[in-house]
Amino acid sequence: MIKSLKARKSELAKVAKQIEILSDIDNQPRFGDKLRNIGLFPLKPTSIEILQINLGYMCNQTCEHCHVDAGPDRKEIMSKQTMQYCLDAIDKSTIKTVDLTGGAPEMNPNFVWFVEQLSNRNIHIIVRSNLTILVANKKYNTYPQFFKKHKVEVIASLPCYTKENTDKQRGDGVFEASLRALKILNEVGYGREGSGLKLNLVFHPGGTSIASAQEVLERDYKTNLKNDFDIEFNSLYTITNLPISRFLDYLLVVGKYQEYMTKLVEAFNPAAAKNVMCRNTISVGWDGGLYDCDFNQMLQMKVEKKSPQHIKNFDEKQLENRSIVLNNHCYGCTAGEGSSCQGSLT
Repeated sequence: MIKSLKARKSELAKVAKQIEILSDIDNQPRFGDKLRNIGLFPLKPTSIEILQINLGYMCNQTCEHCHVDAGPDRKEIMSKQTMQYCLDAIDKSTIKTVDLTGGAPEMNPNFVWFVEQLSNRNIHIIVRSNLTILVANKKYNTYPQFFKKHKVEVIASLPCYTKENTDKQRGDGVFEASLRALKILNEVGYGREGSGLKLNLVFHPGGTSIASAQEVLERDYKTNLKNDFDIEFNSLYTITNLPISRFLDYLLVVGKYQEYMTKLVEAFNPAAAKNVMCRNTISVGWDGGLYDCDFNQMLQMKVEKKSPQHIKNFDEKQLENRSIVLNNHCYGCTAGEGSSCQGSLT
């Protein structure tokens, strides 16, 4: 218990330091002021269409860009009781899409039960998979067929269609393991025309780049993966790396934080700002806490205080009337074509 308390205090101190850093960007307008200039402040929800649920920070990988700071040593896992609170919230709301994320959401011990419960409610289910977990061991080898049974949409991380770039960002052997998983998903029908089984890939830029044009990059991915490996998928989502958690640590170590923030600010797109995902999504933390987005969750910035703070107290009307909590990391979602968990916003 003492060790756990010390770890918690250390985590809170790190988060507080990151928020302090994000609140100060040299010679640049604060994100809230930027929104005020285009008539979007305070930023308000348009509706609550998606419940994005983080099932835990445990992961079989340790990626350098990971905003969750996920890895094999993380012990934060959503309990079955909290999952039931999520189901109760869905039952009394108009939400029709649930987006399961992590870490590796498949590693939650109640993952199968939860997906079955959602499926019984005729909810559209999205699972964000790192792919390698599906070929990690026999326990997960059956998941592609399980996904098919429940018509789960799979959104899978693949930083590049080349081995060199993928392994550089995610670790040695990740590219080959990802290809094996993609082939298995294709074999059961995912990504195949007319199957109705959606397989979408996610591109994260390396280093301090902003995501490339999504449409152009998607064509490159489809051509190269089909020609080189006979792999098919539906859509590519480009997601800009937000300056939080492990990626913020990286920016500070290499001395490029201010440079990266300037790049994001200068690429601010008002059209993207109107469509940011926090306007139609609520993020649920592994412990049931409520956040405007998965990124705010990592900074432990809960929804504004007058709104319900935990999923067991979910109130759709109150949450639809809240003001969204902002900081300068939000520039990452509005740079260029914009960036969300469903890719480009423009």
